[in-house]
Amino acid sequence: MKSSPIFLLLIGILASLFFSATFLINKIIANDGGHWFYSASLRYFYTIFFLAILIILIKGWKYFKSVIDEYLSHIRFWTISGTIGFGIFYAMICFAADYSPAWILVTTWQLTIFASIFVLMFFGKKASKSTLFCTVLVVIGISAVNLSHFEIYNPSSLFYSVLPVLIAAFAFPFGNQMVWEEKKKRNVAILNNAFAKVFLLTLGSSPLWILLFIFIDVGTPSENQLINVAMISILSGIIATSLFLYIRNKANTISKIMIVDATISAEVLFTLMIEVLFLNAVFPNMIGILGIILTILALMLMVYLDKGEIKITPQKTMNDLA
Repeated sequence: MKSSPIFLLLIGILASLFFSATFLINKIIANDGGHWFYSASLRYFYTIFFLAILIILIKGWKYFKSVIDEYLSHIRFWTISGTIGFGIFYAMICFAADYSPAWILVTTWQLTIFASIFVLMFFGKKASKSTLFCTVLVVIGISAVNLSHFEIYNPSSLFYSVLPVLIAAFAFPFGNQMVWEEKKKRNVAILNNAFAKVFLLTLGSSPLWILLFIFIDVGTPSENQLINVAMISILSGIIATSLFLYIRNKANTISKIMIVDATISAEVLFTLMIEVLFLNAVFPNMIGILGIILTILALMLMVYLDKGEIKITPQKTMNDLA
């Protein structure tokens, strides 16, 4: 049941709800003049602190020590995967928030659905034609949702917002797939634990934040930024990312991996809903509504077409997130 397409879809959509907080809160921080470096780096340092406490409380000190041992024993792998999947990914997202509204960022972020296909191909995987078709429908639907909101912005602003998010769209699935491949290769229990994987990837991204702090003039964060980033850390860094990695771990076919990665499209829907209800955004017109319907139908079709695809090597999984 926990590897069924419907279960993966529902949990993925739930994760997207918490992920959407990233774009909205980061835009609020940017509007208040907070530096993108602190929006990015503080999230991960908060995450290290929160997850360390959480793992110790749930699994105990001995287990936490084994997580640290895993990091130290494979520090090169975790530094590379953490820098790509967490560091580059989120630095680009926060940088782009200075130049574009949240809905443009979250729409551009849907390119990660396409990016996931190329990432899987890079790692020797091949998605079915039906999965590729459904993925195209998802992207078309998401584009239609935002078509009614499209406005002409300064070309340089679009460049500084679209290009970083495009880089992030490839970095996030690439880092996640590196962990997926490593888990398959070594099949150790820690790599089946969503909280442990988030903690290890976060630790792995730390050298990047230290280097950026040395070479960038960032000033000091405000009290509001410290609070807002803490909220992002809990909602997106811990809850959303752990849910996402948990169901990606449960995906045992290529099309199921694509289903999980495609659920991020729900971020656009949640972002628009929150903006309409609380930030006075304009409700989508008929084209936008049709885009929402197309997106939902495409995800449902992707689930329906997943019928007994050849499974990837079975994995020993844990019953709970931790």
